[in-house]
Formats: sequence, structure tokens, C-alpha cells
Amino acid sequence: MANVAVVVFPGSNCDHDAYHAVKHVFGQNARFVWHKEGSVGDADLVIVPGGFSYGDYLRAGAIARFSPIMRDVVRFAGTGGLVLGVCNGFQVLCEAELLPGALIRNASLRFACRDARLRVESTATPFTEALSTGDVLTIPVAHGEGNYTADADTLDELEAEGRVVFRYVGADGRPGGSPNGSARDIAGVRNARGNVVGMMPHPERAVEPLLGSADGARIFASVFAHLDGVPA
Repeated sequence: MANVAVVVFPGSNCDHDAYHAVKHVFGQNARFVWHKEGSVGDADLVIVPGGFSYGDYLRAGAIARFSPIMRDVVRFAGTGGLVLGVCNGFQVLCEAELLPGALIRNASLRFACRDARLRVESTATPFTEALSTGDVLTIPVAHGEGNYTADADTLDELEAEGRVVFRYVGADGRPGGSPNGSARDIAGVRNARGNVVGMMPHPERAVEPLLGSADGARIFASVFAHLDGVPA
């Protein structure tokens, strides 16, 4: 059974969704870790959830990056610990330089809240190793600053190293239909080691059929199978 730390900042609003997915859907150990704490403890997995940490002042994730707990999240990731950043959590991980690039205002300048189709581009991470490249998942998005951007060299490097984990696709399964204008339709990326993943869509909101899709459960099932050392 995995120990999962769910980080909570002032303004987090998807922390309980993540806790529910981990504890009540998958039966793992879950606990909240307040932003002022100095350690993630005995966590096997750290989730940096969605929301509006510190009211998104300055820019999304910019203040949260300096929270006491983030120093230990950076340390934890550096030791190979698994970290998943979702939506605002993705923004925080980019600000903390655990992931490359940045998330800026949606190209439409409007908040996007709808289901999105994601194509799995990389299985070289515990979060997707139980999936197959080319799988298409339906997972909701809810953000105003989800437009992934990076310089051309960084984008080329991510592509060449297989570090684009998820890409927005249309109904035909081809890239397109991005809800935010992300460069190259990128919806999620990983670090070079593969232990840190950030994604804008919310898998914790798609873990039960009653929610309209259970595709997000496949991501959680993959990482928990990895931690248990058994096939998903």
C-alpha cells in the first residue's frame, strides 16, 4: 500500500478530489500536507493538486513555489521520489524548475472548463507505464492559465527525448483541439528521469464512471501498480 502526500496551499481546491481518488477509490494511504510543513514524510508519491494557490497572485504558482513544503518536494524529487502536479500543481512544478517551460494565459483569454481528449505520448514514466502509446483518454480541464509554452529548443528537446507525456487531440485522435493554445498541443510533460510529471487536465476528476469518465483512474492505477511492483 502506497503512502501519498497531497500538498495543500491556501487556495487549493482539488486537494480533496485527489485525496478521494487515492484513499476511497484506490484504497491507498493518503494524508494532507500543509504548505507550511517542512517535510513530505514517508511519502511514496507526492501530489501537488489543482486550484488557485495564493490566489494566483503575480502569476499562477509563483508564490507557492516558495512555500516551505516545496523545498522538501524538490529534495524528494531529486532522490527519485514520484511527484504528480495537476493543473495549478503543474504550474507550481514549472515555477520550481522541476519541469521545463511555463503555463500562461489561455489563448482565448477565457477560462476553459470541459472534457479534453489526451493522447498518451510516452510510457516512460510510472504514471503511464501501464498504458500504451497512442491511447486516447477523456479527462476534464478547468483552467485559465493552461497554455504551455517554452522556447523552440526546449520544445525540440522534449520531443526528441520523449518527454511529452500527453498531447491534446481531436475526435480523430490527431493533435488539435487544444483548449488553451498550448505549444504543439502539449497537455503534460515529464522530467528527464521520468519521476516527475505535470499535466493540466484533472485525472482525479475522472476516476469513476459516475463522473462521466474513469480514464483518469488508469493513470492512478499505473502509478500504484508501479509502487506495488505488480502489473496494472
